[in-house]
Amino acid sequence: MTQDLNQNYYKELIDLQDVDGVEAQIQSLLDVQIESVSDLEKWLQAEKDLMMKIAEAMTGHQVDFYRNTEDADIKSTYLHDQQVIQPLLMKYEAKLNQKVCESPYFNKLDENRYGLMRRFRESKVKLFREENIPLMVKEQELNTKYSEIMGGLTVEWDDEEKPYPFIQSQLDHLDRAVREKAYRAMMSAHRQIKPDMDAIMDELVQLRHQIALNAGFENYRDYMFVVKNREYSVQDCYDFHENVEKHIIPAWNRLANVFKSELGVDTFRPWDNTAKLMKNPPYSDVSDLMNGVSEMLGKTDPYFADRFDYMREHGLIDLGDRKGKSPGGFCTSLPVSGDTFVFANFSPSFFSLIALIHEMGHAVNGYLEFSEQGPSEEYHLRMEIGELYSHGMELLLLDKLDRFYPEEEDFKSAQREELRRAFKMLFGPLSGDLFQHWMYTNPQHTAKERDEKFFEISKRYGLNPVDTSGLEKEIGMSWADTLHYFQVPFYNIEYSMSMLGALQILENYRNNPEQAVVSFKKGASANYNQSIAAVYKETGVSFDFSEPAVKRMGEFLEKVIQDIH
Repeated sequence: MTQDLNQNYYKELIDLQDVDGVEAQIQSLLDVQIESVSDLEKWLQAEKDLMMKIAEAMTGHQVDFYRNTEDADIKSTYLHDQQVIQPLLMKYEAKLNQKVCESPYFNKLDENRYGLMRRFRESKVKLFREENIPLMVKEQELNTKYSEIMGGLTVEWDDEEKPYPFIQSQLDHLDRAVREKAYRAMMSAHRQIKPDMDAIMDELVQLRHQIALNAGFENYRDYMFVVKNREYSVQDCYDFHENVEKHIIPAWNRLANVFKSELGVDTFRPWDNTAKLMKNPPYSDVSDLMNGVSEMLGKTDPYFADRFDYMREHGLIDLGDRKGKSPGGFCTSLPVSGDTFVFANFSPSFFSLIALIHEMGHAVNGYLEFSEQGPSEEYHLRMEIGELYSHGMELLLLDKLDRFYPEEEDFKSAQREELRRAFKMLFGPLSGDLFQHWMYTNPQHTAKERDEKFFEISKRYGLNPVDTSGLEKEIGMSWADTLHYFQVPFYNIEYSMSMLGALQILENYRNNPEQAVVSFKKGASANYNQSIAAVYKETGVSFDFSEPAVKRMGEFLEKVIQDIH
């Protein structure tokens, strides 16, 4: 099914090409006199209204570009936003934050409503440096270049030029020879783009290190902890790394032996580590995928299906692979419209099915929050919370995978595969977090050292039970396949933390399905001015990644997998 890329799915209520007009509207906010708490609240609302208009237009332009990186006009519009509007916003954001923070009424704002916003603004005032604006613009330009390279990446397959996601989907094939062929084709593609990837990452690391130095930090890692207003420390992250290595990796090794036995292979090679035991891809075209996911959502809760069907009807979902489309998948908010948009670039595979369900967890969270709390603001978007509902949605739909896998054995295999994914989400993103800790605390590292460190960390975690002999260099360079390292640095560990919460959602669902869904919806619509722990509590789970918590959920996950056999 070909989707209409011209369908209007966002509201363009401000002309971002009129730079003087945009600047005049922002400047008018600075000119307002604030003489009471009431005045300040009215000013904050006016600021929000303007920034939401700008955010929706910029988000729409970005999604347009990701959907078609080869269209010159779309790219021009997107680059204008990044090179002209974004620097303008950075400049005025600092002035707006300073105006608010210096107001004598700032600390008199209601804590329950404005507390989180106050903390975010105070940290932004502390971090802002005028000299970092051009560095951040250059950072965005490099990320755009990465999207272009990956969006245009194709691979020769049986004498045909295929999009990169198609080759990724072949890692699901039952035939081991096909899986190996796909894996080696992907590695060949990596080698072709590696010089570009190394150059981009080398420059990003240096830019980000300088941004941190300018803001008074020793390294970019420490800077990002303040930027993200994390409610945990660097040491907490290192402890989490160790807890998972101690309690999850041994369980992962035991599970890998089970998969190795089911595959009937003597050695567990990288292309076996991706294998699915279901006979066929879960769907043949995008319409089949959307019909089935709608049914699965509806069986879980009518509201979930209602939101999905609404998004489908209004052109708010773009699935399937095509040349020129940026890689990966995401869900993003359109704050003026009150909508969410789901983007994915995948060929038919088990992973693409789960990815859509995952992104719908984000979408449902977005719609519930909007209906209860109003438009999402930047300081609401704490990924430890957002990923709880995406992973949680995956596990709430675990018992409905028979919609795509009606045969009993395939259904069991699909459930085991989703639970294996849960295992991998406990250590995969976490190892990526450790990789970034190393990169940014060792900013003078070489490309060769980066590859070697990535391989070393991979072997400690996900590839621990895998025979990687002869593939060390290929695995070492495969970090370039992860867009998070380029475009959203230090957005990794949140996946692993939230998976611990999502497993608790599954535990609750197995005990009382109706109550688990009620709690899921309550947490997804909660007041995000609370702490992360408080929002988790409203969802019926704990925000806990201590050693006892990691050990308990690892044991629970292993037991659930055993129960399916």
